[in-house]
Amino acid sequence: MSVESVFPQLEALLPHVQKPIQYVGGELNSTVKPWESCDVRWALMYPDAYEVGLPNQGVMILYEVLNEQEGVLAERTYSVWPDLEALMREHAVPQFTVDAHRPVKAFDVFGLSFSTELGYTNMLTALDLAGIPLESRDRGLDDPIVLAGGHAAFNPEPIADFIDAAVIGDGEQAVLDMTKIIREWKAEGRPGGREEVLFRLAKTGAVYIPRFYDVEYLPDGRIARVVPNKSGVPWRVSKHTVMDLDEWPYPKQPLVPLAETVHERMSVEIFRGCTRGCRFCQAGMITRPVRERSITGIGDMVEKGLKATGFEEVGLLSLSSADHSEIAEVAKGLADRYEEDKIGLSLPSTRVDAFNVDLANELTRNGRRSGLTFAPEGGSERMRKVINKMVSEEDLIRTVSTAYGNGWRQVKLYFMCGLPTETDEDVLQIADMAMKVIAEGRKVSGQNDIRCTVSIGGFVPKPHTPFQWAPQLSAEETDARLTKLRDKIRGDKKYGRSIGFRYHDGKPGIVEGLLSRGDRRIGAVIRAVYEDGGRFDGWREHFSYDRWMACADKTLPAFGVDVDWYTTREKSYEEVLPWDHLDSGLDKDWLWEDWQDALDETEVEDCRWTPCFDCGVCPAMDTHIQIGPTGKKLLPLTVNQPAGSAHTH
Repeated sequence: MSVESVFPQLEALLPHVQKPIQYVGGELNSTVKPWESCDVRWALMYPDAYEVGLPNQGVMILYEVLNEQEGVLAERTYSVWPDLEALMREHAVPQFTVDAHRPVKAFDVFGLSFSTELGYTNMLTALDLAGIPLESRDRGLDDPIVLAGGHAAFNPEPIADFIDAAVIGDGEQAVLDMTKIIREWKAEGRPGGREEVLFRLAKTGAVYIPRFYDVEYLPDGRIARVVPNKSGVPWRVSKHTVMDLDEWPYPKQPLVPLAETVHERMSVEIFRGCTRGCRFCQAGMITRPVRERSITGIGDMVEKGLKATGFEEVGLLSLSSADHSEIAEVAKGLADRYEEDKIGLSLPSTRVDAFNVDLANELTRNGRRSGLTFAPEGGSERMRKVINKMVSEEDLIRTVSTAYGNGWRQVKLYFMCGLPTETDEDVLQIADMAMKVIAEGRKVSGQNDIRCTVSIGGFVPKPHTPFQWAPQLSAEETDARLTKLRDKIRGDKKYGRSIGFRYHDGKPGIVEGLLSRGDRRIGAVIRAVYEDGGRFDGWREHFSYDRWMACADKTLPAFGVDVDWYTTREKSYEEVLPWDHLDSGLDKDWLWEDWQDALDETEVEDCRWTPCFDCGVCPAMDTHIQIGPTGKKLLPLTVNQPAGSAHTH
């Protein structure tokens, strides 16, 4: 049967909302397939506004991987702004995809990619608008399978009541495996109903189905154990790891947005994983091992992507792009190849110890020379030992000195506040460092228009990291510490005016902490916040700390716990953590030892270049580190000629 587009009803509403273009679809490289020609249909959502969601690499990759398959279609949906939400409710227009404006409820799978926990209320809005019951236990045979993925899915327990399934790790192969299981079940006439297809997914050991696990609690509120409640369901669910990125050169046809988005560039992921071992960094821990894309693989992707999109900038993405074993050759090769076309290159942020001027010059050769961003993370040498970010103050000063001496005028430094064992003194040293940076910049450049921006984020302990046991700093203490730092910077007559200071107050961090380390009991809080009007919690103007705290105060006492119990309380070695049954490959004892090393201020090397530290990932996941150098050059060796030039190479 065909599924009708809701565009005729939607179109009448668009003149009454802000930025209507974001709901129209039809972007360059988007795909619309005939509904009847497909037997498995996916609706993919990045649960945020179009301008944030469209450039998301994860969704873009899965969209293309699925649409390449015969008989499979994937369409995208994003969060609608409150103005359109109100009109959709009034006129009974359901949550729709932007590709063919089909109702989300008609699809087989509704897959959401969460890179942050603050998108949970947006998921509930989308489910409700789609006419899909909010809780998985209330869904019937014709409702889609609601699937969570992305980094936040490594602890899906707070949303366990609302999702049917979660996939942890890389999604490319996982969505194809799931498609096959769903296709077979549908071809057999959907035997055993919804329960049966979920059981088939669970049996693989690669898809987590929360309803097949019971959580038992101790009298003091801690978890006693998490146990399967159905035979044939594994005790632990493992993450997916794609080996050989060259076999997955996606996206080949990146989407070009119609409306303005947060990133207007074509991006290529140059490697996955990171073994620097920064103890606060969930992304680095859960994406191990390091898997590099080859220099020729990168070159092919850039060439095809630029042809397919017409973008004028290429972002070389990874957690620490300057660590690619052939980054110098990649940058030079791309800068050479696209010199005539004036294609700019960018790295998201550069490690202080991986920066060199040659690389920076290659990156800016064809583009504009904007500011450089470095992330020392900790204000004092001691703090950097605690978090295992091995960058000395001398390293930093030498690096910025080189940058200012080579014509850069602006440097941005990123730090965190509220790290384990941190004191006021550690944070105040951020001001000293910024002043030294300005002094050095004025000295080497002979100029006074040097700028340094200090940007500070609140530290939130995350699952599957050595800091998963750490207490979080309260919002009040965070704010007090940052006020002292601000006063110190502003009070400095000599350098204060050259230092920009940006920081978030401590409140969003407490909510993020509650959601990131929460268990199933937090679902009641999320639902209460949604019902009270909570939307777009990642946006400062929509976020309400008071609403979250009021809803927590209303729902959590029934369980004998409160917000502090989840956030500012230190956890012990014996405690069962809500995500212990989800296997990221990291050995829990290794994480605990690394947490003890942090408290002793002991640094650990990067296992890419040193013997193995037994974190557990490679043997547990049957994977291995994949790095170059390959020794190959960026092919083809032709230099792109301006249009109309006669000779060729």
